[in-house]
Amino acid sequence: MDVGLDTLWRPVVSTRLKIAPSLLAADFADLRSEIRKVEAGGCEMLHLDVMDGHFVPNITIGPFIVEAIRKVTKLFLDAHLMIEQPERYVANFVKAGADGVTVHAEACGDRLSEVLASIRSAGARTGVSLKPATPLEPILPYLERIDMVLLMTVNPGFGGQAFMPEVLDKVRRLRTVYPGDIQVDGGINKTTGRQAVEAGANVLVAGTAIFGKTDVKQAIEELRCQK
Repeated sequence: MDVGLDTLWRPVVSTRLKIAPSLLAADFADLRSEIRKVEAGGCEMLHLDVMDGHFVPNITIGPFIVEAIRKVTKLFLDAHLMIEQPERYVANFVKAGADGVTVHAEACGDRLSEVLASIRSAGARTGVSLKPATPLEPILPYLERIDMVLLMTVNPGFGGQAFMPEVLDKVRRLRTVYPGDIQVDGGINKTTGRQAVEAGANVLVAGTAIFGKTDVKQAIEELRCQK
């Protein structure tokens, strides 16, 4: 691997707390309005759950929905690809407007290096996700090439699941060796969000804890307040 390129891939040290509403919990009949609410609430990014019905037992959105979302917001769009053979679709999601592409290490296997290269080549930030039962070891050799690590705090596939506190130990361990963004997704609310931040996470993905509330702005502020 070219040394200069490796240097470009080193993640930026980032401990600033970021809130990433998951559009999976939004009202898709009025998506523009839902996005406007979270923008006004001060969130930093949008989390887009992409599922193929194979890697996880659910089907959600594709690039054409990402393209439609891109037209109505300038927020950072993080496409979380819960799909098999993600390298086949990376370029399509980036072309549609995704700023970051997060793939599952489990779906990449021994192709993770090549998949990371394809994300970077397409012009997006690199992200790698792990299911709750997957240890950190598969991604440790690649940390300098990953901009964000997503540690799932539920088994991926459906929203509204209960937070799995056993993942917090994995967050703590990762923070000792990784300076970039650590994102947690699944069952995040005021209580579990505080626990995740104390463990070392700095990006909170929340669905029903934001879109399920009457006052979206207040919900975001409550997630951001960790004292």
